[in-house]
Order: sequence, then C-alpha cells, then structure tokens
Amino acid sequence: MQIAICQTSPELLNLEKNIETIIQQINHCKNKGAELIVFPELALTGYFVGLRYHEAALSIDSPEIRRITAATKGTAAVVGFIEESQSMNFYNSALVAVDGKVQFAYRKLNLPNYGVFEEKKFFANGKKILTFKLNNFNIAVFICNDLWHPALPYLGVTKKADIFISIVNSSQGSMAEEFSNVESWEIINKFYSRIFGIYNIFANRVGEENPEMGRHMSEETKEIDEIKDIKEISAAFLKPKTKKIYKFWGGSEIVNPYGQSVYKAEQYKEQILMGDLSKDLLRQKKIILPYLRNDDPHFTHRELQKILYGHHSKEG
Repeated sequence: MQIAICQTSPELLNLEKNIETIIQQINHCKNKGAELIVFPELALTGYFVGLRYHEAALSIDSPEIRRITAATKGTAAVVGFIEESQSMNFYNSALVAVDGKVQFAYRKLNLPNYGVFEEKKFFANGKKILTFKLNNFNIAVFICNDLWHPALPYLGVTKKADIFISIVNSSQGSMAEEFSNVESWEIINKFYSRIFGIYNIFANRVGEENPEMGRHMSEETKEIDEIKDIKEISAAFLKPKTKKIYKFWGGSEIVNPYGQSVYKAEQYKEQILMGDLSKDLLRQKKIILPYLRNDDPHFTHRELQKILYGHHSKEG
C-alpha cells in the first residue's frame, strides 16, 4: 500500500487557506498513486489556537469537512482538526475519510495541560480507541500525547492494529530546553514498531507559531467582554504575553515492523513523503519474533481490576 505524509505548515486559525492546501495535496498525492494520505495534528487550524478555538471548530457534517471528504474519492486521508460535537463539546480530532465517505473522527484521549500546552482548558477528552480497515490492513489512529501513555498503543494492538497513524504537532523547546522532542519521538516511534511489530506512520508539521496569537479574544467576544464579570472570567484564561516563537520541526517518517525508519522527511521544511507498506513484512516479523502471540489481555484486565477496585480473584 502506498502512503503519503503531507508535512504541512498550517497558517494559525486560517481555515479557508488550510482547507484549500489540504484538498490540493490530497488531489496531488492521489494522482501520484497514494492510497492513504496523512496530515499532522490540527492541520486545519494550527496549534496555538488558545481562546479562539471555537472560531475554527467544525462539525463532522459541516460543508468544510464534506469538501475534504469528497476529495478522498479513490483514496483515503487522515486530517487533524478541531471538532465540535452536537452537544457543543470541542475535541482535538482526526478525520478519517475513505473513498469519499467519513469513517469516523478519532478524538484525542490524553490532553496535555502543562508548560506551553493548554489543551485541557479548551478540549474534551475522547473516549475510544478506534481502528479502520484499508487494503487488508487494520489501522489505529493516535494523536500526539496519546503515544506518551503506553496503555493506549497497547489497546490499539489488542484491537489487532497492523499500522499506527501518529499525528502530532511537535516543536523545539515546548517541553524544556534540556529535553529533545526530536530524539524522544524517534525513540517512541521505533519502540512501538519494534515491540508490537507494526508500521508507524508519524506525521509532524513544520512552521512557526507564537502562543500569544491565539490567546487574544475574537472581536465578538471582546464586545461581550465589556461586562465586568466576563472580564474577570476571561482573565483567568489569559497568561502574560510572551514573544517566544515555537518552531515545529517536521521529521515525519514511516517506521517498519522491525523498528527501522525506512522513509524520513527533512526537518523544518514542507514536504510530501511517500512510501510503500508491505503486508508480507508484517507477516515475516510475526513469524520471526512472535512475542505478542502469548499476550493475554484478560490477565491485564484482571490485574487492573485489582488495582482500581481491590477485586481479588480466588486462586488455588
């Protein structure tokens, strides 16, 4: 199966421009033979949306999502966006569209809320690990911080995933100057592929953003903000202004089931990375190193029951 990763540089909160870019790239990759096209986390909006998150949110049945979905006729795509549910909850989501039809929107499960990250202020948590079938592959989707919680990739494998799609927005210095995001993601991507015997499609973005840009209220909200009580509420969300610019480093890659990075994009540069995935290689890895064969999810479940609820089974 031929894969394309579109390492884009979205313009913060410019939905119209980002949608046009994504549709153009879907059509370009489809013409090149791509059967699955993967875009980074929040590819429709940029990352530091701040208090303006609701301005860029789309429902799954919105005209904009329908346009992107229609472009996948004859291929498939995974696209990061802000989803607004019918109950007006907002999610950091990944649209999964196959052959012109929406399969689902995967909602990020673990939302970071430390350092420069503020996702838990604005977004609700997802509730499910979801997979979809494509060309005889079973594919699980994860968004950034989900991969830093090993229980979630494990659940993806228990759902028989052959491929992980890992879409992220990773920038230099967003954790701490002493901490290398580049090195950490390369380790994570190879670790899961090697241990679980799966392909990992890692899509990161490029470009620069200042967190302050998304912290400003919209004009509509500013009018309401003249009320003192609303001002006090809004102030709780605002942070001191910062001039720091975060650079998203790219480095998208496809890692094979042996933990080898077989296709790798450049850093800090927009690029379309294309590569082929082999079902035979997945089979070969499972034959040579079948260490997941005897994994027992029932045992894991029993032990978690004990830890969480103090339930103890009777053992002879």
